[in-house]
Amino acid sequence: MIDNVAIAELLMREADNATGHRQMAFQRASHQALLWPEEASTLAKDGRPLTDLTGIGPSLSRKLHRWLQDRPQIGLPPLNRREFLSLTKARKILSKHPTWVNEVRGDLQMHTVWSDGSGTVSQMAEAAKERGYEYIAITDHTQGLKIARGLDESRLSKQAKEIDVLNREFTNAKVRFTVLRSAEMNLSPSGEGDMPARALRKLDLVLGCFHSSLRSADDQTSRYVAALRNPHVDILGHPQTRVYNRRQGLKADWARVFAEAAKLHKAVEIDGYADRQDLRPSLLRIAKSEGTTISLGTDSHEPEQLRFMDFCLANAALAGIETKNVLNFRSLPLLRTWVAKSRSKR
Repeated sequence: MIDNVAIAELLMREADNATGHRQMAFQRASHQALLWPEEASTLAKDGRPLTDLTGIGPSLSRKLHRWLQDRPQIGLPPLNRREFLSLTKARKILSKHPTWVNEVRGDLQMHTVWSDGSGTVSQMAEAAKERGYEYIAITDHTQGLKIARGLDESRLSKQAKEIDVLNREFTNAKVRFTVLRSAEMNLSPSGEGDMPARALRKLDLVLGCFHSSLRSADDQTSRYVAALRNPHVDILGHPQTRVYNRRQGLKADWARVFAEAAKLHKAVEIDGYADRQDLRPSLLRIAKSEGTTISLGTDSHEPEQLRFMDFCLANAALAGIETKNVLNFRSLPLLRTWVAKSRSKR
């Protein structure tokens, strides 16, 4: 069957052979195909226009119809497009784990207008409450990532005050919901963070993430070990640093990396952003074998993107990750206990 994942690949192959505005149209449609709420094949079968799908105009609609009829052989995608799920595929996988979506207690990576997001802290919190969550971690970028308006110590402190006010409002209204003061700290290739220790100690949770030297073909195991040994990092975020059709991600001795995380009582993330889906299932299976704790974060930049939790959960399910090893299935007190235990070992 030609599903939406296959269509995304076919569209990107068309883009590889196109130029100018046609190339951009194919690329946009390929990205959108991963997020279509229904299979294109279902629309075609029901006689509905494929132009109802985001990014599909009349010309692309005709091309999709041909693919659905001819069922071309696709083969294995290139590494920078391999092991990505569509939203429809993710939800099909989760249909076999019907309790998972309702049992998730929170989302541990998202961004707001304080850095490069478009939603306020309050808007992200309200969207999370609507999903039945107990907590979220606001993880805006830190000062080293200037392109994302990263927060310096002063702005991080001002954001913390806003979060404290919001949490008091929830408490006064007897709402069981908490916004965690957190950050996505920018890490250098040597594993060093860009924020002073006094600022980080005030946070409930710290993600450490690489944002530079991401196309190296050399083994990066030492970089990951150094990052995990950074005493201020609780979770290693979007670890492989892959991005759909842009980067295949860094190379490492992943068994050693995940073993180090388990040894140091730290977590590695499944970043659910549709274009990241990082870690991928093949690496998650290695993490599972090493007993590594997993964290789920949608990397949302607006409230609507909280739905990317489906990508997190589906990739975990594909890898056979057990919910007991996922931070997001824990209550807030148990999450805080995990963080305190992790930090006590440093």
